[in-house]
Amino acid sequence: MVISKEVENMCPVTKGPHHGPAPIPEEGKWIQAKEIKDISAYTHGVGWCAPQQGACKLSLNVKNGIIEEALVETIGCSGMTHSAAMAAEILPGKTILEGLNTDLVCDAINTAMRELFLQIVYGRSQSAFSEDGLAVGASLEDLGKGLRSQVGTMFGTKAKGPRYLEMAEGYRTKMALNKDDEIIGYEFVNLGKMTDFIKKGMEPNEAYEKSIGHYGRFNEEDGAVKYIDPRKE
Repeated sequence: MVISKEVENMCPVTKGPHHGPAPIPEEGKWIQAKEIKDISAYTHGVGWCAPQQGACKLSLNVKNGIIEEALVETIGCSGMTHSAAMAAEILPGKTILEGLNTDLVCDAINTAMRELFLQIVYGRSQSAFSEDGLAVGASLEDLGKGLRSQVGTMFGTKAKGPRYLEMAEGYRTKMALNKDDEIIGYEFVNLGKMTDFIKKGMEPNEAYEKSIGHYGRFNEEDGAVKYIDPRKE
């Protein structure tokens, strides 16, 4: 190590007490994280791209500094979905520092990785107080049956009002309106369930009918007087 002449000529002064880094909560323990391998955490984070046309939700499960699990969910950009496929292959097996300094192609995924890194190293993880953390595979519980991301897609105009296109339950096929043309319920198709039925050999039309559900006051006896297709009417 090279020391400047000015420092070399200084007299030594004893350093005060050294208590190490502040402990952070990690999987039911308080840890003084001094190296990357001291970090274990499960958490989510959201990133956005430079033109802010798309976003990424990234979920990481880190054990002893190594990314053991990565769930990459993206919306708003077709290129981002392909970048997500690469990120899901690239991230597992890397340390969180390697992940932070890996070009994950998409700005939104890179930003999400940065936000997760900050949360994890500062002890702001979802599993901070969960003893031994969460099992690898825990992120799939966010997706529910059919392993599909929970997506909300709504559209509205001043001229014609709101349209519900997709919610957590699935693809919206009908909106129920009351006598004042207010939305009081809707019909949906759970695409995950429908696909699973078809994969098991069920005829597509039967699978479609079996995957239909309703929410709110959808029936006429509950006040519905009109049904519209939110994508066409």
